[in-house]
Order: sequence, then C-alpha cells, then structure tokens
Amino acid sequence: MMSFYSDIFLPRIYDWFVDKPHWSKYRGEQLAGAEGNILEIGVGTGLNLPHYPKHVRKITTIDPSPGMNRVLRKRIEESEIEVDQIFLGGENMPFDEDTFDCIVSTITLCSIRNVQQAMVEIHRVLKPEGRLFFLEHGVSPDPRIHKWQRRLNSIQKRLAHGCRLDLDVRGVLESQPFRNVDIESFYMENTPRTHGYMYRGVAVK
Repeated sequence: MMSFYSDIFLPRIYDWFVDKPHWSKYRGEQLAGAEGNILEIGVGTGLNLPHYPKHVRKITTIDPSPGMNRVLRKRIEESEIEVDQIFLGGENMPFDEDTFDCIVSTITLCSIRNVQQAMVEIHRVLKPEGRLFFLEHGVSPDPRIHKWQRRLNSIQKRLAHGCRLDLDVRGVLESQPFRNVDIESFYMENTPRTHGYMYRGVAVK
C-alpha cells in the first residue's frame, strides 16, 4: 500500500501542488543563472526542466524516489536537455570534490533525513566559486504559523515522503563555509502559510 502511495499517488499530489504558474515564475528566476556543469538534487518529477536557460544542454540529477523518476522520464523525453539520472539521496554523493559549477535545489532540503550531511556534500562537490541556487520552503518567522507547522509536521512527513514544514533553511545554509549566502524570504502566493514560507537565493562557495 505504501509503495502504491509513494510510487503512484505522491508524484501526482506533488505536481498538483507545485505545478502552478506562480511556482513556474520563481523556477524561471531561480534557474536564470545556471550554467556549466549542473547538478540538480531532488529533481522530483522534473518540473524544473522547461525553465533552464536555452544554453543548458545537459544536467546531472539525483533523486531516490522510483515514483518521481517514472514521471521524470516522461518530462525528459519532452525536453531538449540530456539528463544523467542517478537514483540516490543527497547525503552521500558519488562525485569527486569540486565537480559542479552549479547545484540546484528546489523544494528538496525539507525531505532529506540528514540535511546537514547533505549540505556537507553539496559544499564538497561544488567547485570554488560554484553556486547553489535554492528555492525552499521552511520555518515561518511568525510564531503562530510556526506553532501550526510543528503541529502539522507528523502528518506532513507521512503524506509527503518525510517533508517537514519548519526546516530552518537559513540555519542549514549558514552551517556551511559558503563565502556568501544571499537569501530572500516571502510567503508564496495561493499557498497555505504553513506550507509556503519560502527561502530563495544563491550560496557561493
């Protein structure tokens, strides 16, 4: 039953929730500066693929979800981007140090069980001066919203493959020795405030 839910039902819920015009706007802005050797972690169903700049012809992706990858393959077929898929999580990446010019993380960090270890890996495989482009949801600064995020976390984790609503995205990013972390935060429009407090920006190694 769980396999049916995670492999069939969850990818469709995910797309229903974040495949919207207002999400697409932010995806396009997030990816505008992507170039060089690119890694996308937690690629999910591939909703970022249409928003990469035209000069991007190839990316590497990692994601541990078979259900997400089944939907992703359809989007790869519709894309002009060559995708090198690797089926694993972000905590232990099979790449050498200083491999990637850019890493992309879109609504991913919230679902990684050991997010601190994943951040260590992200920093490790980025080249010097490499950039992490992130668009993540996380903890709200409003105590009332944060209280509800904590209340809803157990349900959210069960329904959304381990996703937590109150991840301290700023703290996670600043835990690594990035040379600079530029963060903008806001509530995503047309999204419940418990689920839509967003962090977006760029971290430079």
